[in-house]
Amino acid sequence: MTQPTPKSVSKQEQDPNEHKTPEGPLMTRDGKITVAQSVVQKIAGIACREVSGVHSMGAGTARAFGAIRERIPGSSGPNVAQGVGVEVGETQAAVDLDIVVEYGVSIADLGQSIQRNVKQAIERMTSLEVVEVNVSIDDVHLPQDDDSNDNDESRVS
Repeated sequence: MTQPTPKSVSKQEQDPNEHKTPEGPLMTRDGKITVAQSVVQKIAGIACREVSGVHSMGAGTARAFGAIRERIPGSSGPNVAQGVGVEVGETQAAVDLDIVVEYGVSIADLGQSIQRNVKQAIERMTSLEVVEVNVSIDDVHLPQDDDSNDNDESRVS
């Protein structure tokens, strides 16, 4: 009996994708594009603040320090990344947001609007896939909160 002789196979026939560079929006033949966490934080912070019903962002202490920082002459102004936590990988990102809502706004509708706006903004600007946007409601802003600050000043002689 004769045994079949194995065919000689060239490397190109073995694995045609072996020498190909994976391509995508952030990985091209010309090189790799990386997006810093701070960039994604700023995009998410701005996109979140664009949604009507968001009063401010950040947990209580972060908001207090932010208010003090804004009053210092020569400061850079409000920190748009306040209240935003992100994890950024090579092709994906996850976002955590801490917000204060205006009284009377539907929290469920607001949360969904924030998730949609933040996801669209990050994906459009960075080409990263946003796998999740978690929204934590930390407080509700009441209209009388602004009025009480004005009354405190007038009571001091």
